[in-house]
Amino acid sequence: MKRVAILSSGSGSNAQALIEHFSTCDEIQVVFVGSNRPSAGVLERAEKAGINNSVFSKSDLNNGTLIQNLDVLSVDWVLLAGFLLKIPEEFCNRYKGCLLNIHPSLLPNYGGKGMFGMNIHQAVFEAQEKESGMTIHFVNEAYDDGAIVFQGRVDVSDAKSAEEVAAKVLKLEHKYYPKISAELITLAE
Repeated sequence: MKRVAILSSGSGSNAQALIEHFSTCDEIQVVFVGSNRPSAGVLERAEKAGINNSVFSKSDLNNGTLIQNLDVLSVDWVLLAGFLLKIPEEFCNRYKGCLLNIHPSLLPNYGGKGMFGMNIHQAVFEAQEKESGMTIHFVNEAYDDGAIVFQGRVDVSDAKSAEEVAAKVLKLEHKYYPKISAELITLAE
C-alpha cells in the first residue's frame, strides 16, 4: 500500500478528486492532507473524508518539520494540488521521483513565480490563445520546472472570459490528475 500526502493552499477541488479516486484503489491510501492556510477549504474536505489533516507554516516546510511529520506517517508520495509555496531543495530531494504537481497551463507556457490560478487563465485569455490545458509534472526546486509527465489540452478559442478558460481547464485537471498520478504511484517500485 502506497501512502500519499496531499498539500494544497486553496479550496481543494483537485484534492477532492484525488481523495475520491484513491478511495477506490486498493494500492493507494491518502494518509494526510496539509495546508499552509488555516482557512483553506481543503482542510474541511479532508475532515469530511476522515483524513488526518493539519495546517503547517512556511517555516515548517523550509526547516524540515513537515518532512519529519510526513515520515512519522510513512508517506511514500506527495501530491501538490493548488499548493502555492515554493518547495525547498531538501523536500524535493526527500521525495525525488515521488513528488507531483498539477499546473493549470501547458508548461512551459504560463509557468513560474506568480503564475497560478486566475493569473494564468487571465493571461491565456488576454493573449487570445486558441488552446490551453493542464500539466502534471514532477517537482524540483524551481517553480513549474520539473519533468513533464502528462499534458491535457482543451480548445479555448470560444471562451468569453478568463473564468470560462478556468472552467474548461479545471475539468481536465479533475479528469486526469487522479488517473495519471494513480498510474505513476502503482507502477513505482
